[in-house]
Amino acid sequence: MKLFWLIVAGGCVAVAAVFLLRGDFDRAFVVAAVGMLAWFLNYRMQVKAALTAKDSDQEQSDSGGFRQDREP
Repeated sequence: MKLFWLIVAGGCVAVAAVFLLRGDFDRAFVVAAVGMLAWFLNYRMQVKAALTAKDSDQEQSDSGGFRQDREP
């Protein structure tokens, strides 16, 4: 899914450049804004995956030791 948003962002940059060359600045702005949104979603998914991996590594290291929430 990350690659999808990156491709969408790149496509929007190309389309916005075409609109700029034609002098249609309003459409270029809208397409560029959609491209930035796609780039942000790509970045968000990367950060979310990294945090999930970090949390799972931390849970594995915490579960290997003595658990204090158990009663003897």
